[in-house]
This record gives sequence, structure tokens and C-alpha cells, in this order.
Amino acid sequence: MTTPQMFDMTSRVAIVTGGATHLGRSMATALAELGATVVIASRRKELCEQVAAEMSSQGLKVEGMGCDATDKDSVAAMVDAVVEKHGRLDVMVCNAGGVAAPTTYVPEGDIDEFTATLQLNVNSTYLCANEAGRVMVKQRSGSIITIGSIHGSLTNDKRFYDGLNFRRGGAAYQTAKGGIINFTRYLAMELGEYGITANCISPGMIPLPDADPHIIERSADRNPLRRGGVPKDLSGAVALLASPAGSWITGHNLIVDGGWSIW
Repeated sequence: MTTPQMFDMTSRVAIVTGGATHLGRSMATALAELGATVVIASRRKELCEQVAAEMSSQGLKVEGMGCDATDKDSVAAMVDAVVEKHGRLDVMVCNAGGVAAPTTYVPEGDIDEFTATLQLNVNSTYLCANEAGRVMVKQRSGSIITIGSIHGSLTNDKRFYDGLNFRRGGAAYQTAKGGIINFTRYLAMELGEYGITANCISPGMIPLPDADPHIIERSADRNPLRRGGVPKDLSGAVALLASPAGSWITGHNLIVDGGWSIW
């Protein structure tokens, strides 16, 4: 294989949960641009179908599907539908997640809010990886990619948020992302003998388009590269880990943060 051939995903089928917006959309686009057939799925079925239609009009092979990544039956139905239509599943990007309740701090937090964020992130990752794993074990091949965060390895520096009405979910979000990172290592150990790789991408600060401009400015100042992150910054990472180019990388937590975590 030449190097370009190692990144060719023309014959591969991928699912990206939460793939219609922000980081998920960027990663789905990257995989589709490499030739993969990509299914973007979330609870917002109509949005997924709309975005898929937009991407398909650009010559990409993208389909939209509804799925609640926190519901076992919904995830199983999604995976079954993809395999029934395409005959295989090569890549599962477990991107669905977020902050269910923004006030899960200590000692102010509430256990129900804490649990809701864990379910949104950890449970969804487990369910998607588990259902994809069933298919990939039979194939004896596949790539499972989870989404962590630098806050899964490092805690917040409260000084960064001084004067800003923005905190990243507190205790629950950081606990969830830390759990996802180590769960990914477990997956790599458990599934490696079947030719399945499992890796985590941990983004740094990549604000939403409507984020407070001061957050973007501070993020740029905090990074050695002197710029904030944008969704496209994850394209290379997901391309490497999903394609044959990453076939000997497993159990890895790939930090994509502009150097935020070096100090």
C-alpha cells in the first residue's frame, strides 16, 4: 500500500453519532471525503437527514438516521439497519455526548444531574461500542473511536473562566470523559485479538460558533500555537484512526489541543 492508499476508505462504512453538528459533523465530513459511506445519527433525525442531504449534494456518501445513543434498543436498531443495508460496519465514532446539566459542581451539585451527564456520555459510548463490537468481532476487523476531552485527563484551571459565564459541566463532565478514556483502553485489550482497534480522541477547547468571543481569545492565548481550536482540527485525527493508516494504533488517547496540556 502507498501512503495515499492507506487513507483510502472507499470500501468502508462508518457511523458517527452526534454527526450532524459541530465536532461530529467535521469528523463525518472527513471520513466521507476519504470515500467512506458515512451514517450520521442522533436523536434529531430530521436534522441528520437534512445535513446528510447537504453533504450528499457535494458528492459525498452520507446518510442520516435517528438514534438515541443512550437507549440500547435504539442503538441496536441503528447498527442492525446499517449492516442490513451495507453488509458491514468498519468504523464507529462514539461522538454523542455533552453536558446534561451545567451545574454539577462540588459541593453545589445534585446526584441526579451528575448521573444524567454520565449517562449522556459514558452510557452512550458503551452502548455504541458494544453494538458495533458485536458486528466487528464477526468481521474480525473494525475501528472504534471514542471522544474524550483534555478535561478527562486534566482538571479545569478556574482562573481561565474568571469573569466568564462558562464552565464545562464540572465534576460530572470530567468524570465522564476520564471514564471514556480508560474504557477505550479496555476495549483495545478486549477486542484486539479480533483485529479491532479502539482509540480515543481528546479535543481541547473548540468553542461552538456562538461562544463568548472572550473564551476564544483566552483559549488562543493559552495555547502555544496561539489560536483556538476549530472543528476541522479533528479531521486528521479521525482520518488516521479510522483508516488503514492507523491499523497498528490501539488503546491510544490522542490529544488534539494545540498544546494546551503541555503546561
